[in-house]
Amino acid sequence: MQVFNSRNKNYKSIISAIATDEKCKLRLVVPRNCGCSRAVLVITKEGENAVYYDMFWAGMCGDDREYWELHFSASDSGLYFYHFELDTPWGKSFIKNIGGGIGDFSIDGTEFQQTVYDKNFRTPDFIKGGIIYQIFPDRFYNSGTEKKNKFESRVMRKWAEEPFWREDQMNGIWNNDYFGGDLKGIEEKLEYIASLGVTCIYLNPIFEAHSNHRYDTADYEKIDCLLGDEKDLENLCKTAKEKYGISIILDGVFSHTGCDSKYFNMYGRYDSLGAYNSKESPYYSWYKFIDYPDNYHSWWGISLLPELIEEDESYRNYICGKDGILRKWLRTGISGWRLDVADELPDIFLDDLRTAVKEENENALIIGEVWEDATTKFAYGDRRRYLLGDQLDSVMNYPFADAILNFVRFGNANYFCDCVMSIVENYPPQVLNVLMNHIGTHDTERAITRLAGTDCTDKDRDWQYENNTLSSYNYIKGISMMKMASLIQFTLPGVPSIYYGDEVGIQGMRDPFNRACMEWENQNTELLKWYKRLGEIRRGCKALIDGEIEFLHADDSSLAYVRKSNDNSVLVAVNNNEEEAGIYVGREWDNSYAFFDFICNNGVITLPPKRYTMLSKNN
Repeated sequence: MQVFNSRNKNYKSIISAIATDEKCKLRLVVPRNCGCSRAVLVITKEGENAVYYDMFWAGMCGDDREYWELHFSASDSGLYFYHFELDTPWGKSFIKNIGGGIGDFSIDGTEFQQTVYDKNFRTPDFIKGGIIYQIFPDRFYNSGTEKKNKFESRVMRKWAEEPFWREDQMNGIWNNDYFGGDLKGIEEKLEYIASLGVTCIYLNPIFEAHSNHRYDTADYEKIDCLLGDEKDLENLCKTAKEKYGISIILDGVFSHTGCDSKYFNMYGRYDSLGAYNSKESPYYSWYKFIDYPDNYHSWWGISLLPELIEEDESYRNYICGKDGILRKWLRTGISGWRLDVADELPDIFLDDLRTAVKEENENALIIGEVWEDATTKFAYGDRRRYLLGDQLDSVMNYPFADAILNFVRFGNANYFCDCVMSIVENYPPQVLNVLMNHIGTHDTERAITRLAGTDCTDKDRDWQYENNTLSSYNYIKGISMMKMASLIQFTLPGVPSIYYGDEVGIQGMRDPFNRACMEWENQNTELLKWYKRLGEIRRGCKALIDGEIEFLHADDSSLAYVRKSNDNSVLVAVNNNEEEAGIYVGREWDNSYAFFDFICNNGVITLPPKRYTMLSKNN
């Protein structure tokens, strides 16, 4: 028996962040032979002094152990760190985190973390239990509509050709090849998207910009001419919502603009007086000049992307004001924003952004791009407060993505369990239920390539080009691995996000190979059928909306976990070993409904190598 376990309800009544003024019961199970005369919770709010709370003796646990308990609550949101101290005849003993949430006698262990969020914090319901579909607009579908007011520097390509990747192909103008995907094309494919069970589409940037990725915004007030116009966006939002129940969220790139923009205007393309043109520009105060005009701070040192001063009042008003950019596009019918590099946006900007978005539509969604645990992130010299109730609703869940892909590829079940439970333990439950759970995006290699291909870390584009296509054997293996990965992805807390084309087996290393045109002709129908089945399963299982997660088994390369709500429980068991595995889950799962081939018999699920199952029962 353990002394303490922050991930077990026998020791901690709430295995997640807690709300302000919410009581959480903490329990120690102390060996009687310790001679404990006093047990103390030592808890420190970050930046403040430690506070000592006496625990009370709560009786015996068997013949040789005893309970010490207390209820903890906090009136202020923030991060709290704690351990326990015991007075014994031999001096003071410390109970700290020795890993995996397990508390034991240790001087060198770490502190436990308790996140406390504002009790008034709510996240939008429309996304819960759904599925997100991410689209890179230029590469999804070309409606054939004539592209008007096209810029001369853009090179139009034939659909399904290989994206430019060599410098000589681009003639010195990076990312200037376009395939003509547009908003009307997305609208034409809504029926296909809906067939996957999708309830929300996330679009990579659609505002006027002079690269195919459009992360170098030129004009926040205009849709890029190749994609359509404001009316096309309104029609897409209206049709998606009314006919298919699908919401649309946009990518907000607010940490930098393009140098070729109406705000900076390095090349004089625009009639506006840009910050590069004159210190009298209305946009001059937005940028971080070192030696005017040619030396300025830029995003990751890329001179094409001059950094913005988000603290600047005029810039904040332009984006977050009463008639600012955020509200303008919410009024067209979008349902929220995904914030590019959210960890590079200061608190004052994020505070204003949330106020603007929620005043315009309290049910709008705000997702931040944060690659780490968003409760422990440091940026701008401070611990960030993204998920405490007054900034983000959700983040892109890279910790889950890495955990899933590493488990399917390498098979360490204990590492997977620890990664998942660390996020479960630290995040507010209402955030956990709306996390954007992807396994691949426009910033990473394609999921099937990461699973079955060669690691491309630190490899240049020439190497990636040579290794961009899987062998026939590895592709077939990759399809099997994608099924296992997506089953886990679709059943963990949060909302699964499909990067366009992953559902039909599109391969690709990193940018630009991961941004190839959507395959509409030669799709892997086996994988597509699988994804449609997963979509059906999510619609039918209430436990996947907001059910708590509990791991029943995590050993070697096999695991089993349960999602449990008031009405429904779902069990997922996976054997990623090369040998058959029998996984004990309990007799209560006998006679439950099996979505796949393998059932529970006498409390045991027997799975062949590299196989999985999913069971469901009403509570």
